[in-house]
Amino acid sequence: MLSHYLKSSVEDIDNLIELTSKDILDIKEARHEVIFDRTKIKNDLIKSFENKKALLDNELIKLVRDNPNKSLEDILDDTQKKMLDAMKNKLSILKTKNKEYARFVVTVSEFYNTLLDRVFPRVREGYKNYNHKPASFLQVRA
Repeated sequence: MLSHYLKSSVEDIDNLIELTSKDILDIKEARHEVIFDRTKIKNDLIKSFENKKALLDNELIKLVRDNPNKSLEDILDDTQKKMLDAMKNKLSILKTKNKEYARFVVTVSEFYNTLLDRVFPRVREGYKNYNHKPASFLQVRA
């Protein structure tokens, strides 16, 4: 079961890397709807990975408990060790991709917030509260 969980976890991470790479390309092209559509798929993959990782953790704990005099390195076979290393490396790649994507998201968010502030200027109330006041050309007087 351990090998199955490892393989399945690595597949989930690969899929997340692929989807995040697509998100990066799409955000550069301002195809935001495609990104929003992909969000549910990514959330499902993240939940799937978290469940598999929990199962993987339980399997590793069982192995260590059943073999108290051995280290984890001695318990795992070569393929399992390679798959565990692959999982670590792919998680690192995913982290890098997510950081890159986050930079684009922040930039686009700042752009839209600036645009919104120009159309509907905000007045600061206290430290955190901002209220949009109606733009002069959008005011209606009865």
